[in-house]
Amino acid sequence: MKKVKFDRAIPYNDLKDLPPSDSIFDTEVLLKWGITSRALAELNRNCLRIPEPNMLINTISLQEAQSSSAIENIFTTDDELYKAISDTVRESNSTHATKEVLRYREAMWAGYLSIKENGKINLKTTIDVFQQIQRTKQGIRSAQSQIVIKRGQSEFKPGEIIYTPPRGEGIIEQKMMNLFTYLNDHKNYTHDPLLKMIIGHYQFEAIHPFVDGNGRTGRILNQLYLINEGLLSHPVLFLSKYILENKDEYYAKLAAVTLRGSWKPWIMYMLDAIHKTAIITNQRIDDILIQMDATYLHAKGKIKWYNLEIHLMIFSQPYIKPKRLGSLLKISSRTTLTKYMNQLVDAGILSPQYDSKEVFFINNDLIRILQSK
Repeated sequence: MKKVKFDRAIPYNDLKDLPPSDSIFDTEVLLKWGITSRALAELNRNCLRIPEPNMLINTISLQEAQSSSAIENIFTTDDELYKAISDTVRESNSTHATKEVLRYREAMWAGYLSIKENGKINLKTTIDVFQQIQRTKQGIRSAQSQIVIKRGQSEFKPGEIIYTPPRGEGIIEQKMMNLFTYLNDHKNYTHDPLLKMIIGHYQFEAIHPFVDGNGRTGRILNQLYLINEGLLSHPVLFLSKYILENKDEYYAKLAAVTLRGSWKPWIMYMLDAIHKTAIITNQRIDDILIQMDATYLHAKGKIKWYNLEIHLMIFSQPYIKPKRLGSLLKISSRTTLTKYMNQLVDAGILSPQYDSKEVFFINNDLIRILQSK
């Protein structure tokens, strides 16, 4: 394999436009692509079995946000996250890391709504996602920005430059235009959308169009592209956890494309990530649906006022504040609402968790499924 001329400290303006050569798609790659495509199709079918698919935004996609942020060394606990999404006041007073994770989820949701409205992923969609993640009005990094990627302080040779992305007047814009042309033009670029997503993800990270937040933005774009191409109905491909658990290999495979033009190992790595993640997520959705059915039958036998709307609310997120139930049932009396919440506790559907003067009601069955390996 011919080695690509590369100097880590010089802007990589020689980054080749897409598409790569068709020769990278050998029999092994195509076989793995077929297996992965079937697993992804099964996941998509399973998503549509959930009575209210958007509830996954508050469950499975929250974990995606958490893991994607952890890749960038932004850490928060499940407990902090679940409390924050259950209460807007709590969210506004949460830790910086928790707010970062929640912004990721919000950016994913905003991007999802954007592609549903516009029918494609473009530079505007990408900038909107980035701005939501970073809480900024910045766009594409300027030509003079001296952005370099360095090794972390915990790594061997900390502070060493490992990559300098393209830089210069109009260069980033041209490379981004080429990326979106490749992704959206299926007449002239006929690669399967799943393979396009994998190739496009490398290209986006190599272009590194923003001053920060490129990794998280790129991982959201992966999901949005699969949705836009009809391979997923909702952003539930929990890919960031696999990447987090195989982080060194992820970065090594990315670097191999840059240094040696070695596309196949990168494609095989990503296909394996998607395949294994789809299987795990599929099982998780099955487990949620089984538990929802069991809980509904149990609750209907114990609580007269329990209905489908309340049931979906209880499974929409792991932690519930009483005011959500009050809003659904139009209960204004605190005493009456307390009685209703206690009935859910007595039936074993929820359990209380006290935090100072606040009380959260926890769906332990849902948490068990979400935290399962």
